[in-house]
Amino acid sequence: TDTSLAHGLQPQAVVPLPAAPTQSTLSVRRILPANDHPPVGFPRRLGPDQMLTLLSLRPPPPAVANILPSAAAAQSRPPLLRAHRTAGPPPPSAAAAEFPAGSVPGSGTQMPPRRRRLVAGIDQDELLDPDALADPDSSFYEFNGVRVHHKVCAHGEDEDSGGQSSGSAVARSQVGLPIVLLHGFGASVFSWSRVMRPLARIAGAKVLAFDRPAFGLTSRTRRSGDDTKPLNPYSMAFSAMATLAFIDQLGAGKAVLVGHSAGCLVAVEAYFEAPERVAALVLVAPAIFAPRKGEKENSAGEQEGADKKESDDNNAAPNPFARIWGGFLGMCMWLAGLVLKLVMAVQDTVRALSTKVLVAFLRSSLAASLVRLIMDKFGVTGVRNAWYDPSKVTDHVIQGYTKPLRSKGWETALLEYTISMITDTSPKSRVPVSKRLSEISCPVLVVTGDTDRLVPASNAERLARAIPGATLEVIKNCGHLPQEERAEEFLSVVERFLQRAFGTPDEHVFQAAV
Repeated sequence: TDTSLAHGLQPQAVVPLPAAPTQSTLSVRRILPANDHPPVGFPRRLGPDQMLTLLSLRPPPPAVANILPSAAAAQSRPPLLRAHRTAGPPPPSAAAAEFPAGSVPGSGTQMPPRRRRLVAGIDQDELLDPDALADPDSSFYEFNGVRVHHKVCAHGEDEDSGGQSSGSAVARSQVGLPIVLLHGFGASVFSWSRVMRPLARIAGAKVLAFDRPAFGLTSRTRRSGDDTKPLNPYSMAFSAMATLAFIDQLGAGKAVLVGHSAGCLVAVEAYFEAPERVAALVLVAPAIFAPRKGEKENSAGEQEGADKKESDDNNAAPNPFARIWGGFLGMCMWLAGLVLKLVMAVQDTVRALSTKVLVAFLRSSLAASLVRLIMDKFGVTGVRNAWYDPSKVTDHVIQGYTKPLRSKGWETALLEYTISMITDTSPKSRVPVSKRLSEISCPVLVVTGDTDRLVPASNAERLARAIPGATLEVIKNCGHLPQEERAEEFLSVVERFLQRAFGTPDEHVFQAAV
């Protein structure tokens, strides 16, 4: 061509190419439709001459400096392949991932609602600190690093709301002792809400109720594997010491302790810790194992038999063969005792290992999930079964018992309370409370419902017999919560007891005449 001559290039002869598919053939096939049918007037197959013609029509390769096409050329050139989207809603955008529930702002995308984690109707994703759940009359007292939630009612509050008999007025002027209320397992200050103010009028002094650690709105403390702290906040000793601390806070030398269910054990422990600080005990549906009558008689009989045998041995005539036989038996008993000690040591080791495994499980996330499941399935049912007539349990009562489930860490605290009962580090030499009941010397009132399904009334009867001078009161048609289900009868029983224990001699004569 003229261009070739102008650059000094010699023209070359055109050599026909073979019919094998070349890059031009592939380029032509790429732009054909998917069914490989060319349009009308377009040849199905190209001959060598036609392929050379197409090659001559192709533009020359760009210079090295112009390898990248300009933006205008890129926009003007139609794309060879076009992306096709199937019919349907548009794909979710990145903003939809930030809004897992509901609609995404600025778009029409509607996401499915988030699944809520509920325990007894309480959303576990919206838990709050105990301070945020406190009532207007709530207070917090710092004791050994734990913020203990409590409420106080004075005898002068709400005195004009209801009329009282003259006998009640005399009782108010004579008792003058504060009262500390101790709730049971799974309960809180709410369980005393119906009787706090009336008790303050009856006693003529302040009435205080506090939430034991792991319950109510008292702060939750998470313990680690290092349980060497001086006082575990979830232990029975901590609750007993907190009870005595609240007596000091009330500014009284003595107080009447009223415990319900497991709170009765706290009251008795506080008494044995400082008997001079406890004026009287009121044990309501006490969850304290009372020894049966036969156990005490059997132990006394065994002691009497041992003393008689020792007396017979001392009075018997000396016999050398008997001495030899006795020495042989003594050696056998010593060997048996040694083997028994070895077996007990192995049992203690196995028990310690199993305890560590159990504690590790109770501090796992699986145990927390199990606690939430149990509370969701049986929490409200347990409250209803505690009443004689479950149909009288109102929504207000259910809300009062489930309110602590809105506090952060409630399931962890409940597990730590369980661990404290399993790993009780009290001295081995310490006598259990059930065997020290005969040492109680203060006035004691035992109150129970005749149809208690949780702690049978028979246990309360045995407990009253085991404590010297204790008074037993059985409330008819009542379950495990006399202070809630039969509040008026409960108050009447407590008032009579306080009058007998702390009233003047003239009042005792008046009561006997009535």
